Amino acid sequence: MSTHDDRPAGPATNGRATVVHLLRHGEVHNPDGVLYGRLPDYHLSELGKVMAERVAETVRDRDITHLVASPLDRAQETARPSGEALGLDIVTDRRVIEAGNYFEGKAFGVGDGALRRPASWWHLRNPWRPSWGEPYRQIVPRMLAAMSDARDAARGHEALVVSHQLPIWIVRSAVEGRAFLHDPRRRQCSLASLTSFTYIADEIVSVAYSEPAADLLPVRGKSFSAGA
Repeated sequence: MSTHDDRPAGPATNGRATVVHLLRHGEVHNPDGVLYGRLPDYHLSELGKVMAERVAETVRDRDITHLVASPLDRAQETARPSGEALGLDIVTDRRVIEAGNYFEGKAFGVGDGALRRPASWWHLRNPWRPSWGEPYRQIVPRMLAAMSDARDAARGHEALVVSHQLPIWIVRSAVEGRAFLHDPRRRQCSLASLTSFTYIADEIVSVAYSEPAADLLPVRGKSFSAGA
């Protein structure tokens, strides 16, 4: 299997290849800087809405025949402009939701917030699992199952699935054979990015990565992202 880091996979051709694009949602309005996780009522910021429109412009001429989104507000809002551009309804799939996390609803960063409280440290004891949230090994099968269903629905064409940073990164890591333990600040999965999996029949044969909204990305600070 090959990996490319410069552009989305090409259109599916010959009725053989199918491409499933995993799209991370756009920027979220989060003035309190909490890790919002699966909490409701976290919506796209104004910049996030622009990012979603940018993605729609990028994909409108692609051979996308199936559109899926996580049930969370930010994913649904990111999917909406692409659905309008492509003339597709959004299929909601809970399997591509954000990972569960003990720190949900708490301020979370390096040297501040929840990490300063000793009561939180027990939840950081095992970064391999991880001990603070949904195990990585549970994320992978739910994501792969959702991707397989999207592949089948778009067989010979392309599918767009709006999800979240951690699930996208972990399933990509599994497909590419990387260890799950990682630095969250080094995930190659920016806001409104596309991680594209090309299938031949039912097998993933390549992964590509692109950033349609690269010029809109905010400057990354020293803290971990407050949500994904």
